[in-house]
Formats: sequence, C-alpha cells, structure tokens
Amino acid sequence: MKILCISDATDPLVYSENIVSRYGDVDLIIAAGDLNLKYYEFIISSLNKPLFFVFGNHNLEHIGHFIKNDSSSYSPLGGTEHFQFPCGGEFIDGKVIRDRKSGLIIAGLGGSKRYNNGSHQFTERQMFARMLKMVPRLLFNRIFHGRYLDILVTHAAPLGIGDDTDLCHHGFSTFLTFMERFRPKYLLHGHIHLVDMNANRHHMYKQTQIINIYSSYILEDETLGRGAGHVT
Repeated sequence: MKILCISDATDPLVYSENIVSRYGDVDLIIAAGDLNLKYYEFIISSLNKPLFFVFGNHNLEHIGHFIKNDSSSYSPLGGTEHFQFPCGGEFIDGKVIRDRKSGLIIAGLGGSKRYNNGSHQFTERQMFARMLKMVPRLLFNRIFHGRYLDILVTHAAPLGIGDDTDLCHHGFSTFLTFMERFRPKYLLHGHIHLVDMNANRHHMYKQTQIINIYSSYILEDETLGRGAGHVT
C-alpha cells in the first residue's frame, strides 16, 4: 500500500498541476490537521482517492460541521457561508474505521495539548477519555480482523517522542498508553514543524513506528490493510 500523508503546511509539489504524475499511484491520503479543507478538495478531485483526516489546533473554521459539541468560537453552523465538503473525505477524529476497499484499519485522535483554552485543545485526562471511547471498536477489530488497527492518526506527537518543550507542542502520554495496549503498526502525526526537511521524522516505541508527516510524506508498506499480520 502506498499512502500520501500530509499535515500543517501546503506542499507545492502536492498543490501542483503535476499532482497526478507525481502521486497518481497512491492508494489513499491521510491528513493530520492544520490544513485548509480546500487543499483536501484539490487533492481528492485530482487523484480521485479516499482521504482520511483529523483536525489540529488551527484552520478550524469548519470544525463545527464535524463536531457538533465543539466549543469553537467560529460557530460555522450558524453562518451564512455555503459549505460542502468534497466527496471522498472521511473525518476520523475520535473514530475507528475500516476501509472496505483496502482493508486498512485506521483511527484518529486530533487536537493539541490545551495551552490557551482555544478550540480543539485537550488536557491529558480529556484525551485519555477520548481514547477510551474507541476501545469497544478496537476490541471488535481484534476479534474479527485479527488486530486492533493498523494506523493511528494524531495531530500532536506522543509525549517525549518527537514533541517539543513549549506547552502547545507537548505530546500526550495517552498516545504512549495507546501504543502499548493496541500496538498500531504506525502512528502518524503533524504539529511539530520541520525547519530542516531532512531532519529525522522517524521514531520507534514498542511495536509502533512513529512518523512526523509535516508537509508531506509517502508511506509505503505492502503489509498494510488486508495483508496485515495478526497481533500476538
């Protein structure tokens, strides 16, 4: 499986008239937040491939269309702007989803650490509670598909692994617990901007490869989806 992963910053190589020649062979797209939905619309309409996404802590003007109880001050549902999300994009924040075509099992936990009481920011306890809501579906997958999931998509990084020192960019220890218990093959996150695009994006924790997908990243793994191995 070949996946185009994007987060935080528009990549001119993706947002280009040559997108099909560069990325036409990807199976799907994963987005880890802080990007304009019009960027997703361009990618979906150009590549005609499914896109799975979470929100970060910026570019939240349309979050109310997806999270009705979100505390965003933008109040997009009450606005007069016509909103229509592009066909093919699937919001996975707080959800566990199995893509029927590829067999990929993917879950999402968007948002950042709470730092100024803004929208889509969470305390550690709140993020842990969000994770707990996923447990029934993860257990179902373990029983019927032989594994809990393949990929966890987050916006923030795990605590102490690729995160940063300021409060906004602290990682979540909840993600460490998630990896220990449910053993996803990959955790894909954004939020931490890479000044040097050659900087290390990869870390390992237990059985999970953690990848910072800032701007864009191509993930290739033939074992993902229907070919994924069973959890032991």
